[in-house]
Amino acid sequence: MILSSMLVLFGLGLVSALVLAVASRLLFVKEDPRIAQVEGALPGANCGGCGYPGCAGAAAAVVSGQADAGVCVVGGMETAQKVAAIMGLSVVEREPQLAVPDCTGGPRAEEAFSYEGVDDCRAAAMLYGGSKRCPEGCLGLGSCVKVCPFDAIHMGPDNLPHVNPAECRACGKCVAVCPRGVISVLGLTTRLLHLNQTNDCLPPCRQKCPGQINIPRYVEQVRQGDYEGAVATIRERNPLLLVCGRVCPRPCETVCRRGNVDEPVGINMLKRFVADHEMHSGTRFPVPVAKDTGRKVAVIGGGPAGLSCAFFLRRLGHSPTILEAMPELGGQLRYGIPEYRLPKAVLDWEIQGILDMGVEARTGVRFGKDFSIDSLKTEGFEAFFLGIGAWEHSTMRVDNEDAPGVMGGTEFLTTHALGRTPEVGKRVVVVGGGNTAMDAARTCIRLGAEVTLVYRRSRKEMPANAEEVDAAEEEGVKYLFLAAPTRVVLDGNGRAKGLEWQRMELGEPDASGRRRPVPVPGSETVIEADFIVAAIGQKPDISCLYEDGKACPLETTKWKTIVANPDTLQTAVESVFTGGDVFTGPDLVITAVGAGRKAARSIHYLLTEGRIPVSEKTQREMIPWTLFKEVPGVEVKARARMPHLCEGDERTCTFSEVEGAIPEQDALKEAARCLQCGLLCYNRDIDANPEVPLDQVH
Repeated sequence: MILSSMLVLFGLGLVSALVLAVASRLLFVKEDPRIAQVEGALPGANCGGCGYPGCAGAAAAVVSGQADAGVCVVGGMETAQKVAAIMGLSVVEREPQLAVPDCTGGPRAEEAFSYEGVDDCRAAAMLYGGSKRCPEGCLGLGSCVKVCPFDAIHMGPDNLPHVNPAECRACGKCVAVCPRGVISVLGLTTRLLHLNQTNDCLPPCRQKCPGQINIPRYVEQVRQGDYEGAVATIRERNPLLLVCGRVCPRPCETVCRRGNVDEPVGINMLKRFVADHEMHSGTRFPVPVAKDTGRKVAVIGGGPAGLSCAFFLRRLGHSPTILEAMPELGGQLRYGIPEYRLPKAVLDWEIQGILDMGVEARTGVRFGKDFSIDSLKTEGFEAFFLGIGAWEHSTMRVDNEDAPGVMGGTEFLTTHALGRTPEVGKRVVVVGGGNTAMDAARTCIRLGAEVTLVYRRSRKEMPANAEEVDAAEEEGVKYLFLAAPTRVVLDGNGRAKGLEWQRMELGEPDASGRRRPVPVPGSETVIEADFIVAAIGQKPDISCLYEDGKACPLETTKWKTIVANPDTLQTAVESVFTGGDVFTGPDLVITAVGAGRKAARSIHYLLTEGRIPVSEKTQREMIPWTLFKEVPGVEVKARARMPHLCEGDERTCTFSEVEGAIPEQDALKEAARCLQCGLLCYNRDIDANPEVPLDQVH
């Protein structure tokens, strides 16, 4: 019995051996020898930061084509080159990247409730979205710290993650684990291309800024004395710091939470301070530029939109060429803003910095006459930006307005900027209530004339910056409100000698929200004038779009603006983009700057990926729940004041710059007034509410 059992077992073993032998022959898989070679080239850290199970998994992924030669986040370029040599590939150096947290909440973010036993951000997010009242901010439980294989993240005393740049390998594990999207892995290109998202940490000032500048960051950098860092932060969104520091009407400040306590933070005066600091430092701060792509882009128009577009295209590695009809670059910055507000030497310094990055410029060439889209294509240009501005003045629609002695506001300022100032005489009437009207009036004051500004609404409805209205009055401009022109009065030679106007009354609000002016019958009056400036509006001159009478493939509006996708600024012609006043109509400089960057972003994606991504979370309007008016726990602190460089006759008899930059000590104090707001949170002054215990101050 025992013998037979042993024979059976022996037989079964023999059969199994034979089966295994056959199977090994049939199922044998020869391992690619490159796997071992690649694994040998890797540093053997087995950290898993690459996303694969150790170096062996990463090597197998490289050989199978699932990962590239730069898969190892530890080894860097040297390792990537070794792996590429094994695989017969070439390595393109990638931009340095870093994990960057985007949240300023921490203890300041109020708790809606507290959890017991939950110590993971993902678990907390699954429970009613987390305990924080802010729906987008950091939950503070440190899941990102736990998953980082390089010990590059720690939770700081502010209960927010902090990244050590020296240790971070940009593996993205922290990004993957964060349920709020607070952390991103960013390089230069990613930062430049990013548009505001509703789940970003966007205080009201950042939401309102047409250029999407990270205002709290650069204000904090000023407070810390890091002026070069502040300039770099602004330049990620705006290449015209010196310009905007002087002429921007500061829409960001209109929603500054500090304004609900005392006065808004002097955001723009801090921009002016750091911009002037660089200009007077004797050197230009470095501007990082991506590697050349070899892609050529034509930027038609050298105003703020075109300069911005060219600047960001160059930073993204492309080769832009600006084509400008006027003798010099700058557009309305040069030819529409007088010297006393924006000195030409300052503008020249800023523009030269853009050109020095490798931007080519051709001036004195007119679109539709000297070149066309087709002729540019033959030169190798692959994409085109139209930023031709709004240079044509609107008419008053009254009799005799085309007579000698009458000139449009834009035409007058341009003529003056070109050194061909017309004879204005002793009495000038300026019609209009916008910034162009203010510039024309203040220019005529400096030319020695008595100036009366005629506006059909009241002072309250004037669209010009309040500071400009006040400054014009201080310099001697007289205002005639609720007055609308009805006729230009001529002398015996057919030249203007006066303006007939009619008294107006304010009726119901119109589409702009301002009360509509209604004529008062029989109230006509004549005011004498040697020269009349009609500064009542501007519109684009789009005649250049119609070459030799051909139909224009671009769609335009009744306001003579070009139609484009508002998210991408792409026109009806795939390779043609637009922005600035030719798209929006007359608008702010910072709006044109923002459009230039948005267009550069779209052009970059079109050239490199063939498609332009637009997120559903792109911020387009103000986020209502961030616009609260009650800001408790904040002390009243005086706002800094811009100094005047000249007064009295020195101010009105020359075109010297009127306003200067605030001194350093004032800049540091002003930066300290910033509440460093997030979506909901902000810094509170503990001493402002001494009855509140420290552990209850968020």
